[in-house]
Amino acid sequence: MGVNAGNGLLVLMGSGETSPTMVTLHRELIAHLGGDADAVILETPYGFQVNRDDISNRAREYFRRSVGLATVIAPDTQAGAPSIDAPGSGDVDKVRDLVRRADWVFSGPGSPSYALNRWHTLRLGEILRERVARGYGVTVMASAAACTVGFAALPVYEVYKAGHPPVWLTGLDLLGTLGLPVAVIPHYDNAEGGTHDTRFCYLGEPRLAALEQELPYESAVLGIDEHTAVIVDLSTSLVRVWGRGVMTIRRRGASVPVPGGTTLPLKQLRDLVTGTEPAVVPLPRRPADAGAAHRAATAGTGGAATLQEAVAAAELRFDSAQGARDAGTMAEVAVELESVIAAWSADMEEDQGGEWARTVLHGMIRRLAHAAGRGLREPEHTLGQILVPLLGLRRRLRADGAYDLADEVREAVAAGGVRLHDTAEGSEWRWDEETDGQQTGSRSPA
Repeated sequence: MGVNAGNGLLVLMGSGETSPTMVTLHRELIAHLGGDADAVILETPYGFQVNRDDISNRAREYFRRSVGLATVIAPDTQAGAPSIDAPGSGDVDKVRDLVRRADWVFSGPGSPSYALNRWHTLRLGEILRERVARGYGVTVMASAAACTVGFAALPVYEVYKAGHPPVWLTGLDLLGTLGLPVAVIPHYDNAEGGTHDTRFCYLGEPRLAALEQELPYESAVLGIDEHTAVIVDLSTSLVRVWGRGVMTIRRRGASVPVPGGTTLPLKQLRDLVTGTEPAVVPLPRRPADAGAAHRAATAGTGGAATLQEAVAAAELRFDSAQGARDAGTMAEVAVELESVIAAWSADMEEDQGGEWARTVLHGMIRRLAHAAGRGLREPEHTLGQILVPLLGLRRRLRADGAYDLADEVREAVAAGGVRLHDTAEGSEWRWDEETDGQQTGSRSPA
């Protein structure tokens, strides 16, 4: 058990929970426990997926490799699958006890509606509420799991993927124990739709505006941007926004953004939610190391926080290098982008643009190969096209006795790094290796 398990934290993440951007935060959360932690991953939100074991294994590897945390899986018992660590632990009571006693509990992507159904049925929601109410351990709810923690929850898949009418589901109401009557919406600033509105976890403005009307007056939507976290310190009653984005409190279409780096009292957040606090939030004071993980993971990409931003930054650098005929930088950008894609492949979600990013990378490699192909033919290829007629002209000048002019031709090409050698059969040229460091080669004018 971690020595500070009694100093609890509730952490809500908008997205990117197992991406490089969140490594620094995860390490901070583990350090908060102050010792070896009993750590559990709740697989329920993705427990219905046929590749759930692969998702679990990748999550465990991420926390082991990037965070230095050994974890066990609390299985989705409906599937009847035992934990990959403790065969037979599919028993509901054992799973409840595992979650109740864990110093650190994490749950992430998948389906909010599926997770809610299972957690209500298995009474795991009660266990999670108990952890928050007694301020025990670190409880991290991210992406789909973050959707479930309010008194109302959004059925993302049904609305966005299956076209169901937007409705609220009954949430776990973990935040209700803190006096926060909210519906939590992660992926709040999502922009994957491009030309169509996918903000607010793929709802878009019209559907969110309609759903808002169904919420009680003294409640609000709590939005969390992607690669952003809201950390509630249950012992100090302070709320901190961490990451590149903002936390948004939205009431009846009016929004109060709370930027990353801001710390505010829990009471002030309650007042913002219920509408009794003026919509003024203090300017953030960002820690010196905030964002260090994503800057390290996306070195050379302008500090991009998402894979899309990293790819866009890499394309700009690559295009600029190509325009400057800087092959070294072109190759460097391609290598860096491959590293960024590899780092992002550790994300638990099935595909966050990895295939698209690889397509861009492959295009860079083809462009680099095309430029290299031209370079391998140089300088002989281009020089040969120029020198053949020049040497023909020089041969005619010499035949006509215009030796001074013929010598001027020799001096002109010599200034360009080409040496001429006259033989009985004609003139040959050779690239001067001392001029450019290139390997020598020779051509005849014929």
